[in-house]
Amino acid sequence: MEQTDEELYRAYLKQGDQDALCCLLERHREGLTLFLYGFIRNPEDAEELMLDAFAEIAAGPTVFSGKSSFKTWLFSIGKHLAMKRLRRERRELPWEELSARELDERLPETQLLREERNRALYLALERIAPEYREVLQLQYLEDMSPAEIAQVTGKRVKQIYNLSERGKRALRAELESMGFAHSLG
Repeated sequence: MEQTDEELYRAYLKQGDQDALCCLLERHREGLTLFLYGFIRNPEDAEELMLDAFAEIAAGPTVFSGKSSFKTWLFSIGKHLAMKRLRRERRELPWEELSARELDERLPETQLLREERNRALYLALERIAPEYREVLQLQYLEDMSPAEIAQVTGKRVKQIYNLSERGKRALRAELESMGFAHSLG
């Protein structure tokens, strides 16, 4: 049976099990980096912040209390580091839209209709309010519950439900304006 994140983290803390920490890194590397990219807008900086978040839990004074899931805790640390960097660099949250040309350079030439839909969805996500995008990313891409999202964002659960519904409506409107008539769950 596969160990939970919490069990792996305890094994790392109590026994110094480096393999446990590597397993956690493999599980959460991609999702955390993508989440941080939403704030930083630079893939190298997002990757660096992801590694900083893991370094903080590996060696820093931060201790997992168990009041939330490990993943929620890790994403909260990552968000805190991203906000700290943005404040230090005196940058605004960079939510400007990516051009279709920039996205096309990221997609392999061989991908067809599915990738086109994903591109449209990504562009539509970029056009909605940042607080909606953050909640939808955590909800659908990271499969977090409203309670976990509330912990990551520092909002109440009721606010998360409202932001999710408003975000889905805004995303639907953006997709429709782009010529897509998809219904969101």
